[in-house]
Amino acid sequence: MSNIKFGSQVYTWFMQGTGKGYDNKLDHMIKIAAQAGFKGIEPMVLEVSERGLGCSSYWLGDFKDPAKLKDALAEHGIELAGLALVCGWDAETETLEERAAADYTIETLKHFPGAKLGTVPLPSGRKNLQERRLNLVRNVNAVSRRAVDAGLVCSFHPNSPPASLVRTQEDYDVVLSSLNPCLTGWTPDVGHIIRGGMDVISTLDKWSHLVNHIHYKDFSGNGPEPWAQMGTGKLDFHKITEWLTLHHYEGWIICEDEAHVAVEDPDGVTLQNGQWCQDNLVGLV
Repeated sequence: MSNIKFGSQVYTWFMQGTGKGYDNKLDHMIKIAAQAGFKGIEPMVLEVSERGLGCSSYWLGDFKDPAKLKDALAEHGIELAGLALVCGWDAETETLEERAAADYTIETLKHFPGAKLGTVPLPSGRKNLQERRLNLVRNVNAVSRRAVDAGLVCSFHPNSPPASLVRTQEDYDVVLSSLNPCLTGWTPDVGHIIRGGMDVISTLDKWSHLVNHIHYKDFSGNGPEPWAQMGTGKLDFHKITEWLTLHHYEGWIICEDEAHVAVEDPDGVTLQNGQWCQDNLVGLV
């Protein structure tokens, strides 16, 4: 039997944006994730100082305090799977705000052994693509160096909106081949892979040596609304999960639903997806 656990990403709630009832409600998300049968949760840290929201506290709210976060997790018997650090990383070196967000994330994760630091590029357009992809790699490697020196494990998470720097096969070839594999693994997000025009299994095969975390979300293929609720779209999660077990993967499968229905009912979607995983995937691992 493999050591694979299923967790939930908070982006399902984040799509509501601010002022929609989920600000400073990470404890509520932890409760719902636990009720859904997930064993872990992965919140986000965003460098968004230009919007006047502060870098490390945004979305975590009161739970930016590791002690409060530990208490909320313990109350519901759930683990911190990781923190997703989302920054632009456009310059040759980290901005002061990006450095502050990264250092906060590293210091927080020291309190949660085994939880991964995920580096996620904030989509901001594809101008000056070659230069900005290289800057992204420099910054991610720098963050990962400090994190590894602090005893953490890191994983890079590309995404696929049109404004993303790492969304196509060429982008993956440039960026994943330039990451320092001694410092940074890769989080394949299977929904983003297929949206970027790539075959999921072939892409996993090509970069299998980097896989140390994974995100599941389903893909509808419907242009302006590309996402589907888990199990209703084009992705074969059974085949992907079997790939993981055959490659002796150990770690988290993080479910992150971005289907339109999640905007109106993130709790319900999370509960349904947890049940779908229990019914369809848990037995495969």
